[in-house]
Amino acid sequence: MLQTASLMGFLRTILIILLIYYGIKILTRLFAPYFMRYMSKKMQERFGGQFQQQQQQQAPRQREGETVIDKVPNSKKDSDSTMGEYVDYEEID
Repeated sequence: MLQTASLMGFLRTILIILLIYYGIKILTRLFAPYFMRYMSKKMQERFGGQFQQQQQQQAPRQREGETVIDKVPNSKKDSDSTMGEYVDYEEID
């Protein structure tokens, strides 16, 4: 029971495939701006929430106008007696 493919069946299949392809292409062009706008709003909300969380975590540690020194620099320099003094020089031709 072998069935042979007819030319009309083949053309109908190609036509259906092309209609589906172009239909998806047109629908994508219509709905892509709405989808992108929706995704950008979602990302903006997510990043805004993360930013607010960071601001809330940092706020209790330091009040506005307060100066905080994290590290006090060493006031005395350690000199190495084995190393000589650096002298700046110019070559003369």
